[in-house]
Amino acid sequence: MAGIPASVAPPAPESTLRRALGNRLALWAAFVLVHAELVWLALTGPGLPLGDVTLVYTTWMKTADLSGYVVGIDGPFVYPILAILPMELAALFGFDLYVYTWLGLIVLLNAVGFAVLIGLRRGAVARVVPAWWWLGFLLLLGPIAVGRIDAVTVPIALVAVLLVAGRPRLASVLLAIATWIKIWPAAVIAALLIASRERARILVAAAGTSVLIVVICLVLGSGWNVFSFITEQTGRGLQIESPVSTIWMWQAAAGSPTSRVYYDHDILTYQVTGQGTEFASAMMTPLLVLVVGVIVAIGIRAQLQRAPFVALFPPLALALVTAFIVVNKVGSPQFICWLAVPIVIGLVYRGRRYAVPAIMALVLAGLTQLIYPFFYGWLLVAHPLAVALLTLRNLLEVALLLWAVVMVWRSGSHAEVALDDEAASDAEGESDAVGEAEADGDPDGGLDAASGAASGAEVWKSGSRSPDAAD
Repeated sequence: MAGIPASVAPPAPESTLRRALGNRLALWAAFVLVHAELVWLALTGPGLPLGDVTLVYTTWMKTADLSGYVVGIDGPFVYPILAILPMELAALFGFDLYVYTWLGLIVLLNAVGFAVLIGLRRGAVARVVPAWWWLGFLLLLGPIAVGRIDAVTVPIALVAVLLVAGRPRLASVLLAIATWIKIWPAAVIAALLIASRERARILVAAAGTSVLIVVICLVLGSGWNVFSFITEQTGRGLQIESPVSTIWMWQAAAGSPTSRVYYDHDILTYQVTGQGTEFASAMMTPLLVLVVGVIVAIGIRAQLQRAPFVALFPPLALALVTAFIVVNKVGSPQFICWLAVPIVIGLVYRGRRYAVPAIMALVLAGLTQLIYPFFYGWLLVAHPLAVALLTLRNLLEVALLLWAVVMVWRSGSHAEVALDDEAASDAEGESDAVGEAEADGDPDGGLDAASGAASGAEVWKSGSRSPDAAD
């Protein structure tokens, strides 16, 4: 190509590929194909992937429709009270269409989250890598990604963390709402309270939303049932998929007469029993509190050492969310979908620096789909191959937790505080559109909610904010 002016030279293959991957039509086409596959697997896959929707959620809603008895209001409820809302919405067109309405609701929520992620402004997409990663993650995770109440909370929490720069109050309200559907987004709130200098606003908004929800429930006559989700889980045993259960699952696989898998009709899940399981079950909640406390302490140490928001928040959120998965006597496969939020925001803020946990989470998603629904029947009889897959998945969860904790610790070091210019080009999927979108922002502003120069509406439109300015 010597002698040909640069202005007329053909584009490099890498640039052409980047443009193709950043095409909005291509991204939305992929979104449709991925969700069509997920819906098809949910409706036809083995192991009843929509079992909770068809057998549990519908039962609660039919009971409310026929007798007026509403779980969480008239009696105890295993989930936070707002979980009732999406379950009721799914009954909007009748119970014959309940499953299809549920799936449509999840796809719609994911579409909103995807739109915020890639931005609504015309032109190049800034967050190409995070967008494609999320689609890949959903596809690898399989039907469980749309078949549980957790699927409602992920896009809500994702929108919240994407808007936190310019709209910290709105983000906090969304996270509080998600927490009152399923408790795990509380980990993201905790990470924000530690990492952001806007913690007062975040705390007031989240606490105010929670108080309002509780007051409304009390007015409706819930009494202490509004808090029953806290106590409903305390008496359960060890679910077979939880990391701590791996010990007894291998004993059952080896033919131990004392270790076996059984079905708990009260909790409606498969658990493992054996010598020491009752003690282990009793110790898991105190151990979770201890582990979370240590992570919080490490996060506070990093904040006191002036760790930048963009360096501290993603791994801290990931560490706390992963701790909720690893140090838990429940190990439901849908828990893995929680990882999407801290991983996506890590890719948005840190770019290539978040490649390791992003790849680990993809592998976790793929292993989880193999375990449930495809090999779940084998797991119920403690087949060694299924237990080996479960063990690999659980060990990878532990490795992800350790990586996140190390990154939280390192975020307070001089190496992380002195964020260089290279990170600025990495963080938003390496798109040229980032620089254009940042041109109107405050050059001294960070992604910290305290210093976010762009409004939430601007973040929504452009899908682009500079994630690399320090606190």
